[in-house]
Amino acid sequence: METLQNERLQILQQQQQERSKCLVYTRVMGYHRPVESFNIGKQGEHKQRTLFNERHGQTAF
Repeated sequence: METLQNERLQILQQQQQERSKCLVYTRVMGYHRPVESFNIGKQGEHKQRTLFNERHGQTAF
């Protein structure tokens, strides 16, 4: 397991120059906003959210 993590880290470090920043948007009060623009408290709330699968009525992981 540890060797797999080391291998992934090496790949990420090798490809660092080609990576680009990804903006995550979420729906807030009827419109979409980037999570990056939230204050620290709201960013923490966003990380704690669980995804809900409407078809099955269960939380998705």
